[in-house]
Amino acid sequence: MAIATGETGIHGACAPEFTRVREVFEDNFARELETGAAFTVFVGDEPVVDLWGGLADHTAASPWEHGTPCFAFSCTKALTAAAALRVAEREGLDLGAPAASWWPEFAAHGKDGVTGEQLMSHQAGLPAFDRRVTVAEAADPAAMAELLAAQAPAWEPGTAHGYHSLTYGWLAGEIVRRLDGRTVGRYVADEISGPLGLDLWIGAPDGVLDRTARLTTGPTNRKPANRHSATAAGTGTTPAAAPDDRQADGPRARLARDARDPESLFSRAFANPDVAAVPGKFNNRDVLRAGWPAAGVITTASALAGFYRDLLAGRIVSPDTLRDALLPRATGPDRVLHLDSSFGLGLMRPSLTFAVPRAAQRSAFGHTGAGGSIGLADTEHDIALAYVMNRTGTELSGGIRAMRLVKAVYDCLR
Repeated sequence: MAIATGETGIHGACAPEFTRVREVFEDNFARELETGAAFTVFVGDEPVVDLWGGLADHTAASPWEHGTPCFAFSCTKALTAAAALRVAEREGLDLGAPAASWWPEFAAHGKDGVTGEQLMSHQAGLPAFDRRVTVAEAADPAAMAELLAAQAPAWEPGTAHGYHSLTYGWLAGEIVRRLDGRTVGRYVADEISGPLGLDLWIGAPDGVLDRTARLTTGPTNRKPANRHSATAAGTGTTPAAAPDDRQADGPRARLARDARDPESLFSRAFANPDVAAVPGKFNNRDVLRAGWPAAGVITTASALAGFYRDLLAGRIVSPDTLRDALLPRATGPDRVLHLDSSFGLGLMRPSLTFAVPRAAQRSAFGHTGAGGSIGLADTEHDIALAYVMNRTGTELSGGIRAMRLVKAVYDCLR
């Protein structure tokens, strides 16, 4: 691959046929959209893009290095799903059977018919806790599972779906804990990231935290395209299909109202535990050590892309298991996000909340993370990619920085 270093401050390598990707990555910095970021693409097992640049810690002017790990929020869910699928495959667990068959306590309040598939596809009706949960409590997956097992669902499971922002990890994670005995973080380290040589952790040790990128907030649209990030990126989501922010009763207007209402399902799903009240927020070491299985991964871009590469290659679960996991389980209006979303078993499928280029509509899957990160794989094009950054944006349905990069990758495949 050609080396991409020089006056731009961007480092790494990029195959000549993917020069456009390097140009877009550089342009994100030129537009002042980034503090620090990294982007990796594999075609098959071949790395064709591996770029990084900017600052890992803006307070200390520390440069982003090739091995700089970064907190990637809900990108974690794909790893937790893979762990659950791997355990189910090896233990012969029928995910279509009631979860109560292996988690008896979960049958409380009429949840006896809720299946493992419904737990893994945001259909269980448990997107939020009924009471406040502290950051310290959330470090104990057994305690979190006990709380969820004792709750009544917010809707009849299987009749609707809504994004389980944080509870997803403890629900799907029980497949791992109950059948294998290990936590999701321990299982991923022992069975996935360790054997495959991937620099990612769900619950990172202090040595990793010492070099983890420092998250920051700030404008990510100083030189923007238009307000619909998916449309602006040219991903094939048309303005007519995108939710209209100007409508008082439109989905984004409802979402904005929910975000201001602490009792709304959205606020309860996303802000409990309330990390915003913790010193340092998601830079807090106690939060990062906890390894929440829905939002706890610390990873390099190359490791997250490598995870998707290995998932495609059958190194984590069998091809048959992956094919089944990608079948749509829940598609349409999302009770929490107020936007259309689509899920297989823990993996996002193309929708307004996982916007991809037209060429990827039939075959892409993955998961986004709050603030703008993304991991994506494509079964038809045999590509795997990941983008991580430390300046967190506010886009819900796909950050403009990542979407521009993903579009550039597909443009280069033509």
